[in-house]
Amino acid sequence: MRLKTSSDGQRMHRSHFFCSMKSMRRKQTLILLISLCMSMGKSDFAPYFYDNGSGSSNGNMALFSLAEDTAVGTHVYTLNGSDPEGEPVTYGMTFDKGSKECFSVEPKSGNVTLIESLDREFQDEIVACVTITDGRNKVVENVRVFITDANDEKPEFLNRPFIVDVPEDTASGSSIYRVQAVDRDIGSGGSVTYFLQSSSKFSIDGHSGVLRIRPGESLDYELARTHYVTVVAKDGGGRFHGKYQVMTSTAIVTINVLDTQDSPPVFVGTPYFGFVYEVSVPGSEIFTVFAKDGDQNSPNPIHYSILNDSDGFFSINSSSGCISLTSFPVQLRNELYELNVKASEIGPDSRVIDTAVTSVSIRVVDLNNHPPTFYGENGPQNRFEMTLYEHPAEGEILRGLKITVNDSDQGANAKFRLLLAGASRVLRVVPQTVLNEAQVTIIVENSAAIDYEKYQFLTFKLIAVEIDTPERFSATADIVINLLDSNDNVPKFSSEFYIARIPENSPGGSNVVSVTATDPDSGLWGEVKYSIYGSGADLFLIHPTSGIIYTQPWASLDAEVKSKYNFYVKAEDTEGKYSLAEVFVTVLDQNDHRPEFNQNFLEKTMIIGAPVQIQAVDEDAEEPNNIIEYSIMKADPDNIFDINTSTGEIKLKPYIKSLEIVQNITRQKDCRWSVLVQARDRGSPSFSTTAVVNIDITEANGFKGPMAAFLMQSRDNPLKALGLTAAVISVMVLVTVVISTVLYFRNTKSNRITPARRIIRRRAKEQRNWNFRPAFGQSDRDSGRFIDEEEEDKGNIQSSRAKPPTPNAPALPPPPPAGSRPAERPRTEPSVSGSRRAEPSVSRSSERPRPVPSVSGSLSRSSSTEGRNKDGISSALVSELKMRIEQKIIEANKGYYY
Repeated sequence: MRLKTSSDGQRMHRSHFFCSMKSMRRKQTLILLISLCMSMGKSDFAPYFYDNGSGSSNGNMALFSLAEDTAVGTHVYTLNGSDPEGEPVTYGMTFDKGSKECFSVEPKSGNVTLIESLDREFQDEIVACVTITDGRNKVVENVRVFITDANDEKPEFLNRPFIVDVPEDTASGSSIYRVQAVDRDIGSGGSVTYFLQSSSKFSIDGHSGVLRIRPGESLDYELARTHYVTVVAKDGGGRFHGKYQVMTSTAIVTINVLDTQDSPPVFVGTPYFGFVYEVSVPGSEIFTVFAKDGDQNSPNPIHYSILNDSDGFFSINSSSGCISLTSFPVQLRNELYELNVKASEIGPDSRVIDTAVTSVSIRVVDLNNHPPTFYGENGPQNRFEMTLYEHPAEGEILRGLKITVNDSDQGANAKFRLLLAGASRVLRVVPQTVLNEAQVTIIVENSAAIDYEKYQFLTFKLIAVEIDTPERFSATADIVINLLDSNDNVPKFSSEFYIARIPENSPGGSNVVSVTATDPDSGLWGEVKYSIYGSGADLFLIHPTSGIIYTQPWASLDAEVKSKYNFYVKAEDTEGKYSLAEVFVTVLDQNDHRPEFNQNFLEKTMIIGAPVQIQAVDEDAEEPNNIIEYSIMKADPDNIFDINTSTGEIKLKPYIKSLEIVQNITRQKDCRWSVLVQARDRGSPSFSTTAVVNIDITEANGFKGPMAAFLMQSRDNPLKALGLTAAVISVMVLVTVVISTVLYFRNTKSNRITPARRIIRRRAKEQRNWNFRPAFGQSDRDSGRFIDEEEEDKGNIQSSRAKPPTPNAPALPPPPPAGSRPAERPRTEPSVSGSRRAEPSVSRSSERPRPVPSVSGSLSRSSSTEGRNKDGISSALVSELKMRIEQKIIEANKGYYY
């Protein structure tokens, strides 16, 4: 590869090239003439290439040039020629043996294609032979293809690495080195310029590459011994693959600064402190100073000396810098000495070149050779013991502990801290920091933690440890506090309440429940005494020490009388501190009562189609002891009656629907039968009772209509019948009053002559109380309420009725004496229309109902037959009640017709 660096060489190359081409053309012409002569004889001429000169893209590739960045596969040229006879021609290209084949030719079209990449710096021209043939004649021409340059090479630095030694006293602006870089490209792409990356002390010439110290800057070995400068080499730029690019390279220049003699000595490790201890002797080394020459590349020896007068107590070795004591420490009058030490640099000629001065502080200190020590009343002591009642007051000082602590050293060696190790935050020590000596005070911080029931004694470690000394001497002492008990606890039951169950009829003195209370105090304070009190405690006793609750010897528990008891138990210590718990006692029911009928012989009247009921009572308190089941043990005749086992209702078999069927069962016409009924409870063991029930069987009465049916249905519930009857009568009274009022106002408006009325003034009627005997166990209170309500209803009706001004209705007559009956004389009873009809009163002994007024004003009479048994009493009572209410209505309306 040739390196073309001058324009003259290029011109010589070109002239030589043109001369070669001319000689080749002469040879070709001669060959053509010879061939022409021969062909004229044979009439066969050889083909030839067209010579289109430089810059042409077709022909014989004469003077053809190609850029080195041409892509592989590019069509770069077209071989073109002709045959004189017009024969078709083919093209070819050959290369010298061993040379690189860079092109390929398409034989028919002559298209030349680049098949290998080009590199001008490696090969700047390609020599090849192009051929053209018509099949018989072949023409060969030698061609040279010139490779043109592209900017594809970076500048390359020469003579690496770049290391420069520069004395520190080199003047600013001086040249210290020259860097050089070359670029193998030609033209602008081969030119190189230089510059530096971020350097404050150095500069570089852009064309020559000369590196200089920047004006105004200097080098200092003591500040920086090495500098690293980055130099950048940049080419002039050029095109590559159709784009303009500039290529650069970098190199690092290492600049070592050489030391020169220009720095004074320097002390190392300042500031300096030395100490003189109480055990030091004359000649003892106190401290050693050290200084070195600032010019470390070629250091000079250093000489040491003390400048100020130290009263002759200290001396220094001039070579080593070791400061020594020259007298005993007791002779030193000051605690602190300040020595000024000078370091002198001695040159080769034994003269002082430069000096430096520093100060050394020497302190006379006590030697830390005594640890802290605890003292008692009799000297050094490491165990202190006292006795204390539990739960002292917080903030109380433990005066039983007399402790002193001392450190015989002086100054910082006698400063130490006091610590108390043990149960956290129970006690605290005062003071916490001591210098030399102090009286130790221990104060209670948590009174609750000092508890005899938890600990009988407390143990603590009192620690004294030095603070600022390297030895950290320490001492410890044991503090033992023996606790005494106090009555600070209340007896406490194991439960807030106790639940006990005891069967009824248990004998006196039976155990019920055991209660337990504990008192953690010791001795007599921990002994507990039990007692009971409360409204439910009369039947029970408690053992004062064991807490066993039992019944009184004479006590008899009966669940039917009382099944729940509750009372309080008290646990009390010897000083009267106590606590309470509640006891709940349930008396369990036992099956100790038999079912009982009201009487052993029961009389019942049974209407065919309706049941009769018997009832027994079991006085046991709880189920199933008081649940009764009924059964028929015997009946004569048998298989006539059924009984409901739960309610005790007795009824005839479903097939018995008339009295005739009953009479046909036996030969006698007697309808009074006996049934043996048993009542049995469900307790364990089970008890039973029997009773004979005499049943009279009869048919229903002959009354027709809804009232009779209602009375039949209500024969076992007379209150229901009375209530309904009172309601009906009240409605009738209200209707009567309304009709009378309407008639009165009509007569007044029509100026009719009213019937002659006689005004009878009577005394004010006394309040009359109606008392009826209760029916079938009904209380007097219920019957009295019924009468009061009736009176109230009547009063409301009368108050709501508008009274005419005249005539005034006479007051009711005074009530008859108790037990007396109204007069037996006939009395008139007005109807709504004004007609009257005499009705004799009926004696109470007849037990027949009195007539009841109808809505139309006429009085209808109803009677009921007297029953064979007590069931007929209810009907008689209803009738009597109707009669009395009817009488009051008649008396209230009489005044209008007098």
